[in-house]
Amino acid sequence: MSELLDGLRRATRMRHYSRRTEEAYVRWAYRFIRFHGTRHPRAMGESEVRAFLSHLASGRDVAASTQNQALAALIFLYRHVLDRPLGDLGEVVRAKKPRRVPTVLTPAEVRRVLAHLSGTPSLVARILYGSGLRLLEGLRLRVKDVDFELRQLVVRSPLDTT
Repeated sequence: MSELLDGLRRATRMRHYSRRTEEAYVRWAYRFIRFHGTRHPRAMGESEVRAFLSHLASGRDVAASTQNQALAALIFLYRHVLDRPLGDLGEVVRAKKPRRVPTVLTPAEVRRVLAHLSGTPSLVARILYGSGLRLLEGLRLRVKDVDFELRQLVVRSPLDTT
């Protein structure tokens, strides 16, 4: 099983997927294999993938985005690692998408939150709030990525080390 997962890691890196995506895909492949009693994915097919995805939705009650991530990982595994693309999966029990209304803080609430922070956490929170960056983008910022004169931030790819 470790050879297969190493092959999955190599395939994601070769295609420049993010480290987080690589880790998620490896975890989903591992869970898929364990779900089917450590059978090799080459010996399984669409029906086993369908059973696993249906189990996630009905047995594990995962969110729709979680089930979609598992599906993407298995499609990637079969297409790029096993060189055997999956066919039609047929009827898969789909996880329900909850209706979510985003929670948005008022400007006064944001000021109160920021007032309770100090030091580096305060700086990061203020940059994230003011720029709309994602957390990891803000945490990866370097001093040379901030241009005060032009009032710009340079957001780099995690693979870009220049």
